[in-house]
Amino acid sequence: MIVLRSAAFNVFFFAATFVMSVAASVVRLVNPPGVLAAAMAWARLILWGLRTIGGIRVEVIGAENLPHGAALIASAHQSAFDTVVWLTLVPRCCYVFKKELLRIPLFGHLIAAAGMIPIDRSSGSAAMRTLLRGGDRAKREERQIVIFPEGTRAPLDAALPLQPGVAALAARTGLPVIPVATDSGRYWGRRAFHKHPGTIRIVVRPPLPAGLPRGELMRSLEQALRMEPSAGAYNVDKSVGSIAVPSADVPRA
Repeated sequence: MIVLRSAAFNVFFFAATFVMSVAASVVRLVNPPGVLAAAMAWARLILWGLRTIGGIRVEVIGAENLPHGAALIASAHQSAFDTVVWLTLVPRCCYVFKKELLRIPLFGHLIAAAGMIPIDRSSGSAAMRTLLRGGDRAKREERQIVIFPEGTRAPLDAALPLQPGVAALAARTGLPVIPVATDSGRYWGRRAFHKHPGTIRIVVRPPLPAGLPRGELMRSLEQALRMEPSAGAYNVDKSVGSIAVPSADVPRA
């Protein structure tokens, strides 16, 4: 059953991504700022498919810590799910992502058009300059920067060292860092075909204060990301996509 549901969801995912990419390309020609709204609609559609086909629901814990204006969100990264869901959680998501994704036909151009921040991880100091310029722009535009401090998807329950970009962004923008833990890899694994039914939990921690010394920031962030998500001490919101994001005709997850 899991194999069939996983296969059906994968077909749905790629079909929906193709159709929405074509639609967003048209939007880009007539209304370039609308590309971000198209990306948000795509993300809602993917989460709807994940729930209805894959049997995977989403639970947001600590939703009161989600920002509405300019913000720096540092999220654990276990699954491709993490690169979709933030488009449904905050009003104007701005992902920091690896530049290789720009090579994906059609889809790659739309990522750039949506105002995300591409980073060439092989370019050393040039990558850091690109990151900081992108952070400046996102802050001016009152967007919520989402960065994965580990730099890549981590296997479930594995601890990867945090990369310095998040500290540099925090120092440059002066924004507090909002840590986010998740157990998404338990249900949608790293490079895994199978999607296991269940409830992905996203735990949004209280912001770490702006201006923390770099060492203290990185230690506090690492601790917050490594903690096992638990619903015990947080308010729970199960209507992903309803938080600060107006819903049109796309089904909610």
